[in-house]
Amino acid sequence: MIIQSKVRGFICITAHPDGCAAQVRKQIDYVRARGELKNAPKRILILGASTGYGLASRIVSVAGAKAATFGVFYERPSADGKPASAGWYNTAALEAAALKEGIPFYSMNGDAFSSDFKTKTVEALRKTLGTVDCVIYSLAAPRRTDKDGITYKSVLKPIGQSFTSKTVNTDKGEVFEITLEPATDDEIFQTVKVMGGEDWEEWIRLLVAEKLLASNATIVAYSYIGPEVTWPIYKSGTIGRAKAHLAETAERLNSFLSDKIQGRALISVNKAVVTQASSAIPVVPLYNSILFKVMKEAGLHEDCIQQMYRLFAGLFDEKGALKRDSATCVRLDDLELKPEVQFEVQRIWERINTSNLRTLSDFDGYKKNFLQLFGFECEGVDYNADVNPERPIRNLIA
Repeated sequence: MIIQSKVRGFICITAHPDGCAAQVRKQIDYVRARGELKNAPKRILILGASTGYGLASRIVSVAGAKAATFGVFYERPSADGKPASAGWYNTAALEAAALKEGIPFYSMNGDAFSSDFKTKTVEALRKTLGTVDCVIYSLAAPRRTDKDGITYKSVLKPIGQSFTSKTVNTDKGEVFEITLEPATDDEIFQTVKVMGGEDWEEWIRLLVAEKLLASNATIVAYSYIGPEVTWPIYKSGTIGRAKAHLAETAERLNSFLSDKIQGRALISVNKAVVTQASSAIPVVPLYNSILFKVMKEAGLHEDCIQQMYRLFAGLFDEKGALKRDSATCVRLDDLELKPEVQFEVQRIWERINTSNLRTLSDFDGYKKNFLQLFGFECEGVDYNADVNPERPIRNLIA
């Protein structure tokens, strides 16, 4: 079948297997060109392993450290002649590269928030990798059903008062103002339940109880803070409240792991990049479009793979110092938040409108990055060619 991109709002409902494979190969090539990470962990569990920072973490682990990985994700396989989701294709491509080199690679597909799925994952992990010396937590979802069977839904809203700001319609390329009403107390509570640290802590305490974390293990969860222009919807909004809870959880888990296994818990605050999750947040696509232009012109731009290589190299191989806020917080957004970068972003932000969108920002680059998440607009891929939508994940554990 011929697979073309079909975008609905902030999501692409199709994905191209060859395009996703091309993007994975490109990231593998980047990691190999940077050099082997000899001291990085060799047995890694990645929760949320199929897209964005989680996928990049798995690529760095496989291509940079030749590490055995166990990846957890929630993706859609191809069925009835329809394409699979991008995360499925990403995983299939990375697995093929890993197995070609004899690197152990195991995966499970399901709801990582579910208690039953956690139990199945623990059983499978014990039979495959056994203990792991690193856990990456990179889950992002709009809702979560907890261990008591209660479903919570997150919202993207300010707190305390309404917020009006510029944003961009990515389909039409139009800059306009949007007003978001403040969240209720219940919406704040539910957002923290979904996006805070509760599920992360459940995973880690379960792994410790099951004796599946090795001595001196490192666990890392990913977060974002951003600049002042996005704070009302992010740092000071419902998402920010959840991220604050995540940071508090890191402090608690760090003490717990230090006592139990001489391990450590960290939050990595990462740079703004194009992900499926960030594309849904008002204001952020316009901010990213401006930021990318400024950072590219300054030679500072990084995507997920550059960030994750820098993180692993700094944490484990001492290749470059990582900025820290505390013992549990690493800042990979240091280049994004350079004063000169944010000064220029703010200067452009004040002037940008629909007519100058493409000259004052990298809006076209943003849109290309967005489509590449789903395997489109990738170099060397013939999108008019007939392609088989089925791509097996051979070591997928049921």
